[in-house]
Parts: sequence; C-alpha cells; structure tokens
Amino acid sequence: MSGRATLLTDKGYDSNAIRVLIENHDTWANIPPKPNRKGTFPFSIWVYRQRNLVERFFGKIKDFRGIATWHNKDPQNLLAVVKLVALRILCTL
Repeated sequence: MSGRATLLTDKGYDSNAIRVLIENHDTWANIPPKPNRKGTFPFSIWVYRQRNLVERFFGKIKDFRGIATWHNKDPQNLLAVVKLVALRILCTL
C-alpha cells in the first residue's frame, strides 16, 4: 500500500459505488463496514483511530474564534496562525 493515497471516512460512505470510485483513483479506502455488509474489505482500526485524532484537533482549533472567522485569505498567514494555535493547544495538554 505504500505510495497510494488513503481515504478515511465513516460508515456513511460504505457503498460499492463509492469504493469503486475510490479504487479508480488509485486510492485505498479505509472505511469501516456497515453491519449489513456482505463482503469484506481491508480495514485498519489503527489508521481509522488516527482520523479521530485529526478530527478532535480540528475541533479544538475551532474553539479559537479567530481561526473560524479569519478574513485574511493569504494561505501563509493562515498557516502561521494555525501553527500558533496548535502550539498553544499542545502546551495546555
């Protein structure tokens, strides 16, 4: 699987059509199967947990209203502010 992109989604995206579309883009779909799924697909619980870490991080970033309402559209400035917020979050752990 090295060299291929990985798409992490939740069970809502577990359909054959979506899996075919993802495979056509040379991407590995790490989607937890729905309880009624008949076939089996490779699924990594460890990789899926990493998705949760990222989502929780973005949730914490949104607590800083300045990020959510950032009006300066310069990507470098926004990235600098996100890095500062990430550092502050890291220091408060």
